[in-house]
Amino acid sequence: MAQPTCSPSDLGLGALEEELTCSICLCLFSCPVTVPCGHNFCSSCLELSWGGLSACFSCPQCRTTFPERPQLQKNTVLCRVVEQLQGCVGDGDKVKAKEVEVEEEAEEAAGCGAKVSVLCDSCQQAPAAQTCLTCMAAFCLEHLRPHRDSPAFRDHQLCPPLRHLHRRKCPQHNKIFEFFCSKHGSCLCSLCLLDHKPCHTSPVQLAKADAELALKKKLVELHDQSQRAAQAINTVKRNQSQAAEEASKKKDFIRSEFFEIKALIEERENQALKVIAEEEKRVCNKFDYICSVLGYKKKEIQSLTDRIEKALTENDDILFVKGAAALQKTSTKDVFIPVVEMDQNLIHSTFQSTINLKDTVKLSVTQAKLMAGKTKPPPAAPPNKTSLGKKTPGPQHTMREKISHQTQATSQVEADTKEKKKPIKVAPTTGPVTTAAAVSLKGLIDSFLKKSRKELLEYAANITLDFNTAHNKVVLSERYTKMSVSDTSLNYNHHPQRFTDCFQVLGFQCFKRGVHYWEVELQQNNFCGIGICYGSMDRQGPESRLGRNSSSWCIEWFNSKISSWHNDVEKCLPNVKTTKVGVLLHCEGGFVIFMAVGEKHNLIYKFKTQFTEALYPAFWLFSSGTVLSLCPMKQ
Repeated sequence: MAQPTCSPSDLGLGALEEELTCSICLCLFSCPVTVPCGHNFCSSCLELSWGGLSACFSCPQCRTTFPERPQLQKNTVLCRVVEQLQGCVGDGDKVKAKEVEVEEEAEEAAGCGAKVSVLCDSCQQAPAAQTCLTCMAAFCLEHLRPHRDSPAFRDHQLCPPLRHLHRRKCPQHNKIFEFFCSKHGSCLCSLCLLDHKPCHTSPVQLAKADAELALKKKLVELHDQSQRAAQAINTVKRNQSQAAEEASKKKDFIRSEFFEIKALIEERENQALKVIAEEEKRVCNKFDYICSVLGYKKKEIQSLTDRIEKALTENDDILFVKGAAALQKTSTKDVFIPVVEMDQNLIHSTFQSTINLKDTVKLSVTQAKLMAGKTKPPPAAPPNKTSLGKKTPGPQHTMREKISHQTQATSQVEADTKEKKKPIKVAPTTGPVTTAAAVSLKGLIDSFLKKSRKELLEYAANITLDFNTAHNKVVLSERYTKMSVSDTSLNYNHHPQRFTDCFQVLGFQCFKRGVHYWEVELQQNNFCGIGICYGSMDRQGPESRLGRNSSSWCIEWFNSKISSWHNDVEKCLPNVKTTKVGVLLHCEGGFVIFMAVGEKHNLIYKFKTQFTEALYPAFWLFSSGTVLSLCPMKQ
């Protein structure tokens, strides 16, 4: 490597740099100040030198003492000279660094990746045998002889030939790197140690040994991590394969389960349709028989008519009189059509069992969706060989069992209906209602009164009428959602739940808990009552009238008069014109609200109590011409 030549300007800058060096830190002045004796020092160095002294202040360079601490002033001229020197030195260093970089790139390009030999710095011809870190030069065997023979070079440190020796020197102090700062991760010369006193420093050889040990340890850790990563990849792939296989089995299982569910539903559908078809066939056969009897009767009448018409054409008086006497004795009965109707109990039971099946399926599907949304799937686990052949119970099994139960219990719908009407015993609450509870209940009622119709439809309940409770003059139509009063008795079959004195009917659904909302339309004649009652309410006698006992609550319309009834106590209410009434029942809250349905709901009346039994929607009709309809509820 060629020795860099020094220009006169470089020599001048070097002498000036020595004059501008602080005698304490041996670096260029940083914020220089002047003491009374005329010497200059860095402000921080002088403060550190005088730190802790209260008297006998002396100059660090000439030891001149001062009785009091001198007032230090910044030497602005010297500060500007230092700044200019640093700018010149910086530019020169940049130029030199660029030249060295270009030279190194040229050497690397010339070598084309091959190992470049280091030349002797003395002769610049022979390859270097060793490098002296003290002289910072490389020597061949010939020029290395003084280092081996002369005792003056005995302390010089020799090493194999090295390139780029300038990288081993501190650019700030031009001294070789001998220490390493682990905190800042940089090499230091002996003068740099002053700036790294708080740091943990160590000789370069010791730092190298520690670094080698740390890197070897790191290499072992990386090797172990690599092995663990490979094992993890294999485990993930194995788990992925097992998950795909398990998912495939589960899909096949679910398909088979749903196929079985569909088969059960189809079987239930076929049974329901078969019941209706058989009833239809029975009624049609009766009608066919009546038609055949009426046809035979018509033929008989037509034959007698023909005989009379023929007799009227007889000219012989004797024959005519004889024939007329015989014809007059022949009598025919008037046409009679017997009452033939379908078994409404059977049809209603079949229809209601179908609705119950639909509700069961809908409830099961809804619960399955809620469970799927709330629960997170468990972590993947290897399949258990002992449980592969077993079916895991789930929502499909529950729904299938319910469908199967519905299929097997079709013939017992009436018995289930009777069982449904039995009162549910609930332990009555004791003690007075506290003020806090009353305030809470009022707040709850107010919150429901502020809800819009769209919000109330979230609690919608589709109500159908119970045929077995309808009075003999109450006509049910439109799939048991419309009720009216007939002028004649309909001769329904006897049923213990049927009303005998009042033109009333109950809803088929009962409510034990939760919030429920339904709407009733007043189609004709405002002589009616809408309310709720317990299943244990009397079916006979004057006390079976809605609102005339302690088991029912209702609102009654008599033209423009509106009254609330409970326990045979009437309360007149303000007139509210409406054709549709909404009923909101809160079982746990213990209240029922009657409101006029419109763009804005208007409160008609509210009952507050503690319900102790299951509740049924209840309806009362005054006379023929009164019509009530249950509105279809869409959430």
